[in-house]
Amino acid sequence: MAGENAVEKPGAARLSLLCLTALGVVYGDIGTSPLYAIRECFNGPHGVAVTQGNVLGVLSLVFWTLVILVTLKYHVYVLRADNKGEGGILAMMALARRGETSRRMQKLILALGLFGAALLYGDGMITPAISVLSAVEGLEVATPLFAPYVIPITVGILIALFSIQRRGTTKVGLLFGPVIMVWFLFIAALGAAAVARNPTVLAAFDPVHAVRFLIENSLHGYLVLGAVFLVATGGEALYADLGHFNERAIQIDWFCLAGPCLLVNYFGQGALLLQDPTAADNPFYRLVPPLLLYPAVLLATAATVIASQAVISGVFSLSRQAVQLGYLLRLRIVHMSSHAMGQIYMPAVNWALAAATVALVLGFKRSTNLASAYGIAISMTMIITTLLAFIVSRHVWRWRLPAALAVTGSFLAADLAFFGANSAKVLDGGWLPLAAAIAVVTVFATWDKGRCLLAELQAECHLPLVRMAEEAERGGIARVPGTAAFLCGTPGGTPSALLHNLKHNKVLHEQNLFISVLTEDVPHVPEARRCEVSSAGRDFHQILIRYGFMEDPDIPEVISRMASNGFNLAVSPGRVTYILSDNTLVATHRGRLPPWRMMLFGFLYRNALKPTQFFHLPHNQVIEIGRQIQL
Repeated sequence: MAGENAVEKPGAARLSLLCLTALGVVYGDIGTSPLYAIRECFNGPHGVAVTQGNVLGVLSLVFWTLVILVTLKYHVYVLRADNKGEGGILAMMALARRGETSRRMQKLILALGLFGAALLYGDGMITPAISVLSAVEGLEVATPLFAPYVIPITVGILIALFSIQRRGTTKVGLLFGPVIMVWFLFIAALGAAAVARNPTVLAAFDPVHAVRFLIENSLHGYLVLGAVFLVATGGEALYADLGHFNERAIQIDWFCLAGPCLLVNYFGQGALLLQDPTAADNPFYRLVPPLLLYPAVLLATAATVIASQAVISGVFSLSRQAVQLGYLLRLRIVHMSSHAMGQIYMPAVNWALAAATVALVLGFKRSTNLASAYGIAISMTMIITTLLAFIVSRHVWRWRLPAALAVTGSFLAADLAFFGANSAKVLDGGWLPLAAAIAVVTVFATWDKGRCLLAELQAECHLPLVRMAEEAERGGIARVPGTAAFLCGTPGGTPSALLHNLKHNKVLHEQNLFISVLTEDVPHVPEARRCEVSSAGRDFHQILIRYGFMEDPDIPEVISRMASNGFNLAVSPGRVTYILSDNTLVATHRGRLPPWRMMLFGFLYRNALKPTQFFHLPHNQVIEIGRQIQL
């Protein structure tokens, strides 16, 4: 059952704080969708005419999309698929792989998870661009004089946003929840005032209007689903942010504040369109009284910056998971808080995302153009989430096949309908996030394949550690005082650094530690299982260190704990000598990788973070021995 991963329920005070904080992190993205979603239904590339039937039909589609996709699928169903409290597509992939499935199914789960994760990078590029740009465009509603400055202001805000990442967002983050709460109450007030003036829009709760809209508008009406889908694009963030909060806090926020406020605003925009069809160019800002327009732009900008911050943090978290699981090159990870492990900063990811986001603003120029590229990646991710959730329900929760098929079939039908409608956006810009996803998947697959080839090459000259220990016991090798630690990719094997050290220096330390780091398919490994020590011979110790995919390895910390728990080190932990191989790849013509892929892997390998930094080894205790590897 899903309950096996349940966490302890927080008290009332703690739950209230979680709810407030979750508002800013979880609901910033979906909470800013009113800025552009209804506008795209009537004023986008596939927009329909503003008639009473069309307005009621679109509002009905919006309502049932929020009910089926966001409420039932994510809040009621997917949030239960937590992996020891963590959410996100890689966490679900890891959870699904823990089930009893065939080798072929394991490969399918891996492919789905990696491609779904890659699609989220495309979303991470577009969300800050479309959110901030659509907020700043409100200045044009106030006066056309601001039109030439919309793009420069947007670019300036985005550059500032990415620049502050290296300083941490903990203090600013305390304001996220209250600001988003004010935002939700503000948009609800705008919508309620408009609905009060034209309550006929409340008829849109009847699904008959949605069905009639699709029938009367046929293909054109179906394509409008691509714009309607924009109201649910933040749904995937609900699951991805599960590890930062908990299921109950996220659900309380949705049912008590976020969901109702969004619906009231969407219906308010519909009521305005029935009264004034010319407001379709920007129905959100047309709802705002003239005296409040500039404050509304400022509040909307703050809300979109918060939404962008949540997406950026999500990309950092996703990248760390990919690094720890071995599908992405080792990258620098900076912890911004000693109390919140989720507060991290990854410089390489941050500036790559910044460059892509600014390029999108400069290239597409208008948020309505970006909307044409938005949605296709998320709709594909939602399909993958549904498929992975089916595997979890069958092989982890042990649901009966009819029940699993019924639930999956219902959600998959909705996912496929939206994916089909969004497919029309591919030529209008939807190709961009797909191209980005393909590029990321190529990096994932190339890094994984290259690492496997390196492991195979090292296995060809594999010398069992037990034999090495026997040779050392026979004598003939000079021994020097102290402890040497070697990183060993394959437990039980002799690392090449030791062999090269013997070849060139002809000495062996008095005590030798052979350390293997294993990342498990769980977010966190209990401290009781962190370290396992076994003997491979006199003064030869194999150490297996386990981490979860949400944890950062720190080898010296583990060795210090071993020493404090009674493990006998020949020297203090601060004087252990770490001996590593500094490998240089040499391309050959053996055909192990195509030339282009060999070049890509070589580039990734050269730019990967050194093990010294990644495993937090003290620089003044490390010896690196250079060697060439022919790949």
